[in-house]
Amino acid sequence: MASGQLSRAEALACPGCRHACHVMLYCDTETQLFGNLPIRHIILMQMRFDGLLGFPGGFVDLAESLEAGLNRELSEELGVALSIQEEDHLDSCYGPASSASSPSLITHFYAKKMEEEQIRELERAAVTTATDYGQEVLGMVRVPLYTMEDGGGLAPFLSHSFVGNARSQLTASLLRLHLVAPEELRDALARALQIRARAADGLPAQAQAKRKPL
Repeated sequence: MASGQLSRAEALACPGCRHACHVMLYCDTETQLFGNLPIRHIILMQMRFDGLLGFPGGFVDLAESLEAGLNRELSEELGVALSIQEEDHLDSCYGPASSASSPSLITHFYAKKMEEEQIRELERAAVTTATDYGQEVLGMVRVPLYTMEDGGGLAPFLSHSFVGNARSQLTASLLRLHLVAPEELRDALARALQIRARAADGLPAQAQAKRKPL
């Protein structure tokens, strides 16, 4: 088992640990971007209140099962009732503790395949009925799995900032569920690093640039 990875049973047996559950909701699609670029799959993520990308979900209360806590969070964040089951569970791993005195955090990740119309209805509900919309959740985001001729698509998306281990959860799931070819993902990750490096190089010059008079 990979470093930091736990079985579900090991995770639940951890004394004093906090648990957080998140899920990747996805579907297949025949839709094409601009009529000629296959989108292939729709994967939902969120723009969070802190400006970071993440998956729907959150902390599980002590009296809840993992799935009950996850489904409660999804109802609040997405505005619809979903039924994530134990069989949708992909992995569990240790996460960073919030402070030296806090209990260890274990994150649990799930994936649920849906029908495309269910995904579209979920997106509509997320901005109309979800109690957390505009507060903890600023909006739903689709992951672009394609690569355009100018390099747009997956690589720039992966160059953004993600919360916790959301980026690694995404990339691992893309491979595990055969949503992206390994070589395609490897190239996208390499380009994402280049994009982040160029952005970092540009920050000092922007910070030092004199503002033009109005």
